[in-house]
Amino acid sequence: MLEKFLQLRPDPTLSTPLYLQLASKLTLGIHGGWWRPNEALPAERVLSEVLQVSRFTTRRAIELLCERGILQRRHGSGTYVNANLARPLSRLTSFSDEARQRGLEPGSRWLAREIGIALRDECRALGLRPNSPVSRLKRLRTADNVVVAIESTTVPARFLPDPGAVGDSLYGYLAERQATPARAQQHIQAVNASAEHARLADVEPGAAMLYIRRIAYSDSGTAIELTHSYYRSDRYDFVAVLTPGAGATNLANL
Repeated sequence: MLEKFLQLRPDPTLSTPLYLQLASKLTLGIHGGWWRPNEALPAERVLSEVLQVSRFTTRRAIELLCERGILQRRHGSGTYVNANLARPLSRLTSFSDEARQRGLEPGSRWLAREIGIALRDECRALGLRPNSPVSRLKRLRTADNVVVAIESTTVPARFLPDPGAVGDSLYGYLAERQATPARAQQHIQAVNASAEHARLADVEPGAAMLYIRRIAYSDSGTAIELTHSYYRSDRYDFVAVLTPGAGATNLANL
């Protein structure tokens, strides 16, 4: 085990900050199976002593992985490998990329791929004229063959003329056509699984789910994607990191 830990030691001769090197090496170790989901990492003090880095370096690396949803702090217990697939709310990434970063294999079980005419709410969300053609995708998103979410997506046909051409990653398809979303607006709501959602997601009717409505935009502000997603709350977490903004109240003075 000591030999494995020594592989995590950052190289002080590199220009990359030590905490970023350590965070990257820890991520590779987790993906490589050094620690299993829900397994605790060694204490910060132990890691710092073995790797010969400061406690500050170790703490920053662990905090970064907690922000990314890879690790999870448990008060009074320690730091554990997160068993759930987690997505930071501060970054626009695809489901496939997030799954792969956790060492999971993303997949899709297609329910529908079709061309149609935009509905009124789709026209409003995507800034389309009435009767504009759109591509619609409906699928179950999986991680290691376990259903994690139910996803329905609408994309203007000019960005996706052939919905059958999309593989596991819509964003990967869009990136190949220089139409990668640059920003997105998301609304998140706690809901209970309907009978249909329960059947598709393999949960009990009424089970807690997270509903996400996302509109993604290009650099120029053109709406590219409207997605409605229902995530299993026992399989998926969203992580938000909050910092005081300009003019914010000093929390230390409260």
